[in-house]
Amino acid sequence: MATTDLKLDEPGTLPKPGPVGRVTRLALGLLCVWYVSELLGVQSDLVDRQGDIRETIWNGILPGLFLISYIVNIGFSRTWKKWPVLISAATLLAIAVLAPDRLARSIWVWELYLYGHLGISFLLAALIGTPGCEMRALHDLYSRISGIPTKEHYCPVGPLNPIDQWEARR
Repeated sequence: MATTDLKLDEPGTLPKPGPVGRVTRLALGLLCVWYVSELLGVQSDLVDRQGDIRETIWNGILPGLFLISYIVNIGFSRTWKKWPVLISAATLLAIAVLAPDRLARSIWVWELYLYGHLGISFLLAALIGTPGCEMRALHDLYSRISGIPTKEHYCPVGPLNPIDQWEARR
């Protein structure tokens, strides 16, 4: 079962992704970039004529709430468990109740960060072959530039860990 607990492995512990793992990371990165471009496309028109939040914005909220704890915990080397999702949900709910006219913009900004960070991480992980989770790609790049080893983290959700394990066995 996927956990948001942070368990960093020593450098060199996880297998480097092979071609299938890198192409998968590239495809997921391009999907995130596409969604960010869709969000940017509705930037000046977040609500429709009836005052409803555009479907484009609603499309990313559930996956975003599912992913935010992994993105924050693994990407920033934090052990905040489910706090990122709880804080995100509570904040968006408070905005919905206290300032509903700002809800669309708040979700939009939150999703831009989330899918932008995720997309950049996937693309970078595909480009440099980061082992394990794409959220460690910026750490991996820093490690390669500085020569200071950084710890790794396996992918707790999604297809990357099984793909990397399969490619390593081949």
